[in-house]
Amino acid sequence: MLALILILIPLIGSLILFLLRGSNAGVSKNVALITALAEFALAAYTFLSFDTQTIIEVKYAWIKDLRINFHLGIDGISLLMIALTGFLVPLIIVSTFKNSYNKPFSFYSLILLTEAALMGVFMAKDIFVFYFFYEIALIPVYFLAALWGGINAPKITFKMFVYTMFGSLFMLVAIVYLYINASTANIQELYNAAKFISPANQNLLFWAFFIAFAIKMPVLPFHSWQPDAYSESPTPATMLLSGLLSKMGVYGLIRILLPLSPVGLSNFGTIAMVLSVIGLIYGSVIAIQQNNIKRLIAYSSFAHMGLMAAGVLSGTLSGIQGALLQMVAHGINAVGLFFIVKIIYDRTQTRDLQALGGITQQTPALSIYFMIIMLGSVALPLTNGFVGEFLLLKGVFDKNAWLGGVAGLTIIFGAVYMLRLMQRSMFGPSNEVTAKFSDVKGSEIAVLLPIAAVVLLMGVFPNVFLKITEPAVNSLLQLIHP
Repeated sequence: MLALILILIPLIGSLILFLLRGSNAGVSKNVALITALAEFALAAYTFLSFDTQTIIEVKYAWIKDLRINFHLGIDGISLLMIALTGFLVPLIIVSTFKNSYNKPFSFYSLILLTEAALMGVFMAKDIFVFYFFYEIALIPVYFLAALWGGINAPKITFKMFVYTMFGSLFMLVAIVYLYINASTANIQELYNAAKFISPANQNLLFWAFFIAFAIKMPVLPFHSWQPDAYSESPTPATMLLSGLLSKMGVYGLIRILLPLSPVGLSNFGTIAMVLSVIGLIYGSVIAIQQNNIKRLIAYSSFAHMGLMAAGVLSGTLSGIQGALLQMVAHGINAVGLFFIVKIIYDRTQTRDLQALGGITQQTPALSIYFMIIMLGSVALPLTNGFVGEFLLLKGVFDKNAWLGGVAGLTIIFGAVYMLRLMQRSMFGPSNEVTAKFSDVKGSEIAVLLPIAAVVLLMGVFPNVFLKITEPAVNSLLQLIHP
């Protein structure tokens, strides 16, 4: 029942908020926060009490005649993403407390609905359940971005919607083929059935799943929706997209693509890795050139996702373990960085890097938080980004030394664009725009302090996370390399 409750808590909270139409913003915020904190408490309990030898699952008949079940389960891979979702959603809600949104009951209801769908994606043990939640997760974020975003948000979010739905059609065709071929929708049973699929069909399955997940992350050349969507969306929607929804793509590569098309991975994995590494370099170079600080972080996120995809596609223990750890690290860092951009914009009404400067003179607390999160993003040793990035680069290098060497440039490029962001926005002389910049307090500290603490804790104790995921990753590797 634990797995089901993890979906029901945010779903019930979302329905309550929807029924509270007409209530004031304070009531909506408090109901959303209480719901998200209850979900975080249950996710934390699940994480702290998890035993890799124990199976946590729930199974109900959904479409009985077709052997499709509402089947949820938690293993080490799922648990990491459950913990990340449970940790970030309350922070995203708290980050909105200094702002007013039109129809707040709908705004917060959509955030909680997104959380419920994400939990479903990460716990699905039936491939149709996975597809159902994978599609549902996009819908509330689409409305968040379109209704509360910038002037061009409706057009840009429609482009995002079309892109992701286009990719999902490929995935749906692949899922239906697998179901007809194996007469089961159980993901574990599909793993076993995939061994008997012809190499030619496995190649097609590989590309069908890769396109779907590559759009969601995104990976070059399926990325063109991402910078505009991240920039035009309201910051909470951007946090959900970058911190959590993009991780569904990497999770799909690990959970679905690798074990269901090992022959396709062997034949085309290197090509997909090349696309991912090219995207990493491209995103980094564009990030260095950006003066809009929100777009800069959007392109840096694109670059990070490219490295994660390359690590997973290496099919190595280091690459997959690194991707899992980096998903958590990047999710936390991205939410922190986008929130800092929001703080800067709320006080200065600009995101132009050339118009900023000297902020650190009035903001010792913000400067410290910004520095910690920035160092985590550039993977400084003893921060959350270091171990994951090291393992990812090792995985890529073990698969292909040339690709590993090129991917290693991310260390240099990441430092360049993040240090440039920090230096030009925070240091130097202040100006008319930044002279009266006030330091963070209240709800802003409530968001930044937990993020900064986890950046350091993950860097010092990475084995806490790696030990949880290793048994599940080894099981997947046995399917990929029997």
